[in-house]
Amino acid sequence: MRHHLPPTSARKSMKILIVQTSFLGDTILSTPVIEGIKALHPDAELWMMTTPLSSHLVKHDPLLAGVIPFDKRGSAKGIKGLRAMAASLRSMGFHRVYSLHRSIRTSVMLALAGIPERIGFSNAKGRFLYHQTFRRNPEVHDVLRNLAILEGETDVSALNVDMRLFPPPDDDISDAVKKALPAGPFALMVPGSAWKTKMWHSEGYHKVAESLLARGLSVVVAGGPDEAGACRRASEGIPAVNLAGHTSIGEMIWLAKQAKVIICNDSMALHMASALKVPNVAIFCSTTPAFGFGPWKNRAVVVEKELPCRPCGRHGKRECPKGTEACMREITPEQVLAAVERLLEGNLP
Repeated sequence: MRHHLPPTSARKSMKILIVQTSFLGDTILSTPVIEGIKALHPDAELWMMTTPLSSHLVKHDPLLAGVIPFDKRGSAKGIKGLRAMAASLRSMGFHRVYSLHRSIRTSVMLALAGIPERIGFSNAKGRFLYHQTFRRNPEVHDVLRNLAILEGETDVSALNVDMRLFPPPDDDISDAVKKALPAGPFALMVPGSAWKTKMWHSEGYHKVAESLLARGLSVVVAGGPDEAGACRRASEGIPAVNLAGHTSIGEMIWLAKQAKVIICNDSMALHMASALKVPNVAIFCSTTPAFGFGPWKNRAVVVEKELPCRPCGRHGKRECPKGTEACMREITPEQVLAAVERLLEGNLP
C-alpha cells in the first residue's frame, strides 16, 4: 500500500518519530533504522518511542533528540491510556512516523495522533491506517527486515548503517558494580532467557566458567532478577562475579562493552554483543539463526546441535514439547570452550 507523500523539500526540517515497543532485543535490532533515517534526513529531529525498559537502550544515542517511554502494560494501558498517548504525540507535532511495531494498538494510536505521514509494514495489524507499507522479508536477518521500512526512499542494500548502543557515562554506574568487576580481562556470561528452551543448561555454563577461570580469564555472570537462579547455578562454588539482578539496563551495556568475550543464549545479550562489536559465543538451543536473530557483523561463533525436532518454535517455549530437552543438554562445555578459543585465537586471558 503506497500513497503519495509530500516532498520533504517542501519543509525546512522534519520532526520524525520511530516506534518500536516490542522486546529489548527487538529494540537493539531496530537501531540501524535510526542511523538510516538520519542519513536520509540529516536535518530532521528524531525521536523514538519504546517501552520504559527499552528506553534505557537508546537514551544515550546522539542521533535522537529524545525518547518517549510508552508503558502499554502499566500506566498507559487500555483505551484511556491509548488516547492519552495519542493526544501527547499529537501535541508534539510530528510530521512523520516509521512504525516498526506491528500491533493494532500501535496502528490505531498513531492514526489517532494525526501524524500526517505514517509508514509501517505490510503485515502490520491495522496496515490500512498507514500511508505507506513495506514488506518484511522473512528470509533475511531482522536488521534487514527492519531497514525495509526505508525502501520507499533509498536502496536499503546501499545503506552503510549498523546496530548501535551507547553505554551511560561512568558517573552513572554504581560503585557496587564498578568495585565488583575483576581488575583484568573477563568473560561475560549471560545464562538466562525469558524462554526455558532457549537456555543452555546451567551446569554447562558452570563448567565453562570453571575452565576459563583455571586458564586465567576472570568470569562475570549477569542477568535480570528473573534470571538470578540460572546465574547462581552457573557461578556457585567458584570465584566468578555474580551480578544477577544488580545491574540496570544501562549498566549491562557498560559491562558488555568491557568484556573480552560474551557467552550467552539466543537472547538480548547476543544483540548487545553484535551492537558493541564484542566477540560472542552464541548458544542456540531450540531456536536457530535462520529465523534472522543471529549475530550481526561482529566476531561470533554459533554453537548448536542439529536435531530432527529442532527448531520447535520461532521464539522458544516454556517447556520442551518432547520432554527430552535434547537441544539444551547435548551441547557440551567442550564445544563452547572451543568456540571461545577460536574467537580469542588461543589467547587466554
